[in-house]
This record gives sequence, C-alpha cells and structure tokens, in this order.
Amino acid sequence: MQASVSDLWETIADEAAAESGLWAQALLPDGERELEPVFSPLGEPRFALGLETIYEGYLLHYGRPRLFSPTDHDNALLLGDYLYAHGLVRIASFDQVGAVSDLAELISLCAQVRAGRFDGDGAAWAASAALLGRGRLDAARDALRQEGDAAPLLALAHECAGAEAVHAALAAHHLRVG
Repeated sequence: MQASVSDLWETIADEAAAESGLWAQALLPDGERELEPVFSPLGEPRFALGLETIYEGYLLHYGRPRLFSPTDHDNALLLGDYLYAHGLVRIASFDQVGAVSDLAELISLCAQVRAGRFDGDGAAWAASAALLGRGRLDAARDALRQEGDAAPLLALAHECAGAEAVHAALAAHHLRVG
C-alpha cells in the first residue's frame, strides 16, 4: 500500500472520486492542485499516503486543501471526514495499532486546539508524523492539551526528524492554515 510521492496525490484523488460523485466534482483541475507533502516527509515512507490523506482531510476542515475545492462548507466537512477515515484505514493496514491510536489522538487534539483558538496544531502534526506508532507522544500531547504548551511536541519532532525538516513542514503548514 506504500505509494511514491508522484503516485500519492493521484491515489488520494482517484480513490475519493471513485467513492463519490461529490468528491469527484470537488477535485481541483490538475493544473490547480498543489502537490506538496507537508508532514509525511518527517515520518516513515510507508505511512506517507495515510498521513497525507488525513492531512488533506484536516485542511478541508481548517485550511486550504491541496487537491479539493468543495462547493460548500458541508461538503468540505463530509469530504474531510471521509479522508480522515480513509487515511486511518490506510495506516491500519500495517497492523500498527499504536500508529492508528496516535492519529486518532492527533485528530482529537487538533480539533481541541482549533476550538480553543490556540497554537500548537503544527507541532502536534510534526511530532505525530515523526514518531507515529512509537508510544512516545502521550506526555507531550498532554502538555499541549492541558497547558497549551507545544514545546515538548516540537522537541520530539526535532529530535526524530531534524530541525530543518520540521521547520520546512511547519512553514508549509502555516501557509495552508494560517
């Protein structure tokens, strides 16, 4: 189920379009798609397709998606939810329960961050991508959830993926969600 970067976008788009005519209509024309992976370069290549599928769902909920432009907010939410679920199924195919759990926690934590209108979703994405399924995120997620402190998540991301790669991912994320 691992996909090359060039196939990753085509797979996300083609499978969503095959799933629903609404999703097919929401696809941006080929020349308008922004095919930039954001957080998957921080993690294991086998998780790239699942991570970018879930992140595209996140962008449909909270930012500027790369592949889709739904006609209204309701369709954006539905497509985002579909992509969350589809991405989790992709990750689950690796029989890594910890990775699925980390992503479910990420989705929940980022919804809390967005609802509370405080920073930290980028740090949560970076750390989750870099440490997916390794069982090292709980305390750092709690710091963000309970104290609004993203520093422990950033430290973990830097430790595992390198400061330069994390900085690039966060800059790309900021352009998509503000």
